[in-house]
Amino acid sequence: MSNNIRKNSGPVKWILIGICALFLTVMLILPLIYVLFTAFEKGIRVFWNAVTDTYALKAIQLTLEVTAISVVVNTVFGIFASWCITRFQFKGKKILSAFIDLPLTVSPIIAGLIYVLTFGRQSVLYPFLQGAGIKIIFAVPGIVLATIFVTFPFISREVIPVLNAQGTDEEEAAALMGASGFTIFREITFPHIKWALLYGVVLCTARAMGEFGAVSVLSGHLRGKTNTMPLYIELLYQGYDFTGAFAVSAILVLMAVIILIVRSIVEQMGKKEGE
Repeated sequence: MSNNIRKNSGPVKWILIGICALFLTVMLILPLIYVLFTAFEKGIRVFWNAVTDTYALKAIQLTLEVTAISVVVNTVFGIFASWCITRFQFKGKKILSAFIDLPLTVSPIIAGLIYVLTFGRQSVLYPFLQGAGIKIIFAVPGIVLATIFVTFPFISREVIPVLNAQGTDEEEAAALMGASGFTIFREITFPHIKWALLYGVVLCTARAMGEFGAVSVLSGHLRGKTNTMPLYIELLYQGYDFTGAFAVSAILVLMAVIILIVRSIVEQMGKKEGE
């Protein structure tokens, strides 16, 4: 039956392909081409000066630092949360699972406001933070917290289905033979989840680098201090420095393309190993 469907779907197939190609061209390809065209419109030297500007370099550095911290934290959290949800039975398990998905449904702007209310001057925690010399709002720690919040479901949601499909038979057999918990994880669990984990890390990285809403609320837009690349691009654009804005945007697009390539490689390697 499937062969008949493929043979008899010639016109429908090409219509659907045409619609998809038109949609992708208008919504994705043309905007990306325009970004690159505008970035290099005044020459490579102007582009290079824009992306090597002191504030641009600091924005790139901050973006990479925040992304690295967020990915590390979320990797640890994702593994722990996935292990907890798939390997233990306890009251409130569904609630915990729902809370993990919360950042996917909450607007990043609201997430930023939540942290302002939690750690801002009106918060009961503020006197303790001030006494300890810890500054979160309009500082890098706030940006890190906001980025972690909006990205922490990505890794756990890739690992949980794999752990559920794997089951616990192999782990229970290893435990009966006297293997320690760490040995069981290293020798049995991790080989099963490594590709899903790596895929989640790639998705988390992409989301962290492009985060704008929550970071915008918490950053204070301090040039050279709390501006990540998306915030710096907005700042340049609002200042009518279109060449600079699109030049830095081109760097962000390049990073996104690299992540997309890595994601495709990870996906293909995972499929080959699964076969």
